[in-house]
Amino acid sequence: MNSSTGTTRKPVYLAVYDTLADWEPGHATAQLARAGYEIRTAGPTREPVTTVGGLRIQPDLALDDVQPSDASLLILPGADLWDAGDDLAPFARTARAFLDAGVPVAAICGATAGVAREGLLDDRDHTSAVSFYLAATGYGGGERYVEADAVTDRGLVTAGPTEPVAFAREILRLLKVYEDEAVDAWYRLFHHSDAEAYAVLEKAGVL
Repeated sequence: MNSSTGTTRKPVYLAVYDTLADWEPGHATAQLARAGYEIRTAGPTREPVTTVGGLRIQPDLALDDVQPSDASLLILPGADLWDAGDDLAPFARTARAFLDAGVPVAAICGATAGVAREGLLDDRDHTSAVSFYLAATGYGGGERYVEADAVTDRGLVTAGPTEPVAFAREILRLLKVYEDEAVDAWYRLFHHSDAEAYAVLEKAGVL
């Protein structure tokens, strides 16, 4: 059962920008929406953006209008632009503002490099695609790198580009969307195609 049933949930903000990796946030946003969270898209401006898969997204609002006080979570997907200059640096600065306000952030793939450059991984356990990818940013957190599918530390979720299901798992745990047993079963179903997980999810009212 959803642990937040009966409470008013603040929106989840999904950052959107050109070259966004379509496959990375989908498991998380779909499950959060099913659990009753409003998913709001925030772009560099209100102008449409185009994902790496060619999908055109009209942002709900511009990044400058996003306030941590009005949010449950900020999701930063990967994108080619994270490695092509400083165009997305404002999103990493917004991530800092969220964490400073006690609101969690989830970064996957190239977004992990963005938050690394912002200094957010220097004192947190974290992961990414590979350690040397983050090392190339010149960040100071190399000793805190963990070889894992996804990592959560002090409100910041990190994952590599091949782990969208583990990324979603950590988000569901962090927001306490479901009991741990249900989250584990959800992960087994979507990552391992474990048919036995269905019964657990049905009992928990997740399916």
